[in-house]
Amino acid sequence: MTEQPRSHDNFHPTITSLLDYQCPKWFRDAKLGIYLHWGAYSVPEIGEWYPRLMYQEGHPHYLHHCKTYGHPSKFGYKDLIPLWRAEHWDPDRLVDLFKKAGAKYFTPCAVHHDNFDLWNSRHHRWNSVNMGPRKDIVGLWRQATLAAGLRFGVTTHLERTWSWFATNKGADISGPFKGVPYDGNDPAFRDFYLEPHEDIDLRHPRNAPPQWREHWSKRIKDLIDNYHPDHLYFDGGVPFAGGDNGQTGLDVLSHLYNDSLLTHDGSQEAVMCVKDLPDHGLYAEGICTLDLERERLEQPRLLPWQTDTSIGPWGYTVGESYRPVGEIIHELVDIVSKNGNLLLNVPPKADCTLDEATEAILADLGRWMAVNGDAIYGTRPWITSGSGTRRFTRKGNDVYAILLEWPQRPTLSIPELGSHHGVGRIAEVSLLGHKGELRWAQDGSDTGELRVVLPDQRPGEHAWALRVHFHS
Repeated sequence: MTEQPRSHDNFHPTITSLLDYQCPKWFRDAKLGIYLHWGAYSVPEIGEWYPRLMYQEGHPHYLHHCKTYGHPSKFGYKDLIPLWRAEHWDPDRLVDLFKKAGAKYFTPCAVHHDNFDLWNSRHHRWNSVNMGPRKDIVGLWRQATLAAGLRFGVTTHLERTWSWFATNKGADISGPFKGVPYDGNDPAFRDFYLEPHEDIDLRHPRNAPPQWREHWSKRIKDLIDNYHPDHLYFDGGVPFAGGDNGQTGLDVLSHLYNDSLLTHDGSQEAVMCVKDLPDHGLYAEGICTLDLERERLEQPRLLPWQTDTSIGPWGYTVGESYRPVGEIIHELVDIVSKNGNLLLNVPPKADCTLDEATEAILADLGRWMAVNGDAIYGTRPWITSGSGTRRFTRKGNDVYAILLEWPQRPTLSIPELGSHHGVGRIAEVSLLGHKGELRWAQDGSDTGELRVVLPDQRPGEHAWALRVHFHS
């Protein structure tokens, strides 16, 4: 891929200009995306924070590293990179699994806090084309994703690297290696381990220096220019906090939106997801799309938003259990009823195979979406998102009442859809996945509740969607 010439810019790196951002319709309709944490940190199989924690004396990751590979003064994180070979990576097969699971976009991690780029980076020699797998990971993911008809994006976690990764400059304070510097102190590898400094904040650099801000900007713009993501994610707010006050990040945001205008013939199709966390950078409502990590909103939000979460740990971890698929489906339903999307992480092993439990979760999710997708895709919030064991979505003249539990009694009452609530006259009620007709009455009681007699057999598992069609 080559960089496209830039002929015009419609967005400028100011909050005023970026307020012209509107979340694209494709994202609002998609509802479900998949992403993954996969890199050299996957080799030890104990989580994606390994590059930081292996340099903290006494931490379980440090102890594992010393026992398995040697002391970090002799064998550092850089020495794990050749062990990451991605030997069983099949991007087409995996993207097909994600598509069958119901995902409409795929947003793999392009660079984590470990400062290792997974693309043919022009500004950083520490990348997956030069080392490790010796493949353009982002490029091949993109190729498979577009071939499957999904939207492609990337998550980036690089802005935090300056402080997060600085533990590599330490040394043991006790034991046989007391005072021996870790390999991050070696000037020969400073372009990977970064300049010596005192900031080791795990959340966000307190006041990153200009050279790091400029270097970050070059690498992220390179990623945008060569892979044109329709979805970009920063693991925090708009970089950077401190004296920069987010100006570097605003410049990259405008670059993304302008690249999208060029790529899509004048249509701004890019979604920029960032978090509203005061200690993680700048956030300004309306210039991007809000992202919540492992959280969700209590009430519907007028603007679209996204939750990013995982089936279990972010990075593959031996012995860790995963969440029940029913819990994931209930989270998806709740988020969609409140105008949000779910970006679901699945953790591959170092060779990029998925374990049986992960594949089973994806298959179960796909079976549910195949039956109930009409109540999810392309929907918008209704007058209420619901409560308890019931959620609502809408699409055109249809309202979907999604049951998170199957009622114990055959007759279900839904007061929100009763005639006394001014919602209009119902023309038809059906149950997704059920072929027969349902008996129902909109004013089946003095309070005007909608009453529906459910079938004896449940059509599927985990949650069930009633389609309530109103007269025009």
